[in-house]
Order: sequence, then C-alpha cells, then structure tokens
Amino acid sequence: MGILSWIILGLIAGVLAKWIMPGPDPGGWIVTIVIGIVGAFIGGWLGSLVGIGGPVTGFALGDIVTATIGAIILLFIYRMLKRRHH
Repeated sequence: MGILSWIILGLIAGVLAKWIMPGPDPGGWIVTIVIGIVGAFIGGWLGSLVGIGGPVTGFALGDIVTATIGAIILLFIYRMLKRRHH
C-alpha cells in the first residue's frame, strides 16, 4: 500500500474507533489518522499472533476491521495510562 492508502485507511479506522469509543481524546483529524495507522499495525500484529489474519494490505473489509480493532486497543491503552497518571 502506498502512503496515501495508509493515510486514508488510518482516517477510516481512527474515525470508527473514536466513534465506537467516544471520549475526550486529544488532537484532531491528524491524531485520528495516526491512531488508525498505528491501529492497523497493532491489529495486524495481534491477528497474526492468534492466527486469524495478518498484516493490513488494502481496503478489504477485513483490513478495515483489523485496523479499527487495533485502533480501539490503542485508545484503550492510552486512556488507561492517562487515568493512571491522574
């Protein structure tokens, strides 16, 4: 996938993750894209560990779901760390 594809996938996954887990997270659309892109890597890595998928390689429904699940996990970890420091 090219960089533009990763940005678009990151935006989709980040928006879906924030929609599923609403909350007062920092940043605007750029942070949302970063959350989605990192989520795609996390989701692909975890999927390959448990044998239900692999790296995100495109815009198939499974890739979007994998990236979104990874972004949700990333948001969850961020919120737990933030809560721990307050």
